Amino acid sequence: MIDEALLKLLVCPKSKAPLKQVGNELICEVSGLAYPIEDGIPILLVEEACQLEQGTNKK
Repeated sequence: MIDEALLKLLVCPKSKAPLKQVGNELICEVSGLAYPIEDGIPILLVEEACQLEQGTNKK
């Protein structure tokens, strides 16, 4: 789990929109990308993100 204070500072590198944690991913609803969290470290690289399915909050 990402610390709540840190999560408030993190933004999507593509859209600059806020992120929310869902399981082991950080989700950006604006860009539709899910960034993985590996060993407690968010991987905020667009090329490592997964595209979310249309109309859902999970991939």
